Amino acid sequence: MHGSYLPKYRGKAPVNWAVLNGEDHLGATLHHMIQKPDAGDIVDQERVPIGPRDTAAEVMARVVDAARVVLNRQLENLLRGAAPRRPQDESRATYFGGRRPEDGRIDWSQPAAKIFNLIRAVTRPYPGAFADFEDGRRLIVWWAEPQPQSGAPGKILSQDPLVIGAGQGSLRITDFDWREG
Repeated sequence: MHGSYLPKYRGKAPVNWAVLNGEDHLGATLHHMIQKPDAGDIVDQERVPIGPRDTAAEVMARVVDAARVVLNRQLENLLRGAAPRRPQDESRATYFGGRRPEDGRIDWSQPAAKIFNLIRAVTRPYPGAFADFEDGRRLIVWWAEPQPQSGAPGKILSQDPLVIGAGQGSLRITDFDWREG
């Protein structure tokens, strides 16, 4: 069982990558195992939506539910050794590697919408998106709202509420922690 709608998002952390990339759906795929990771023939799949404000944790819960649906649908076939086989379309395959906490670093030169997707992809229970400031403090961002207001990327435009400029637009940071460097 793989936590994506194969052949897209082969590899590690498919839910986080899909949210980060702003996808509108993902899924659970039961597939035959072969040497190449996540590339075996598909037994069955269930698609799940990703809403524009969903976090990776919310999507993961849907993917787990979809996996249960797929297993229930195919259990008899699996027990009989008669699982269906549908080859994956290699021309549509994508592969993504694992993610590390350091991958949550915010690049303020990116558009606010892209930074928002990063935040959604790594918010709790993951390590969070973060930015280091010149005073040695680290801002851990758990949630933010994209804003049309523009300002210099990475510049604090307001402290109450906390608004930080991005490459295009800005972000109103609504849930955050400051940590000493």
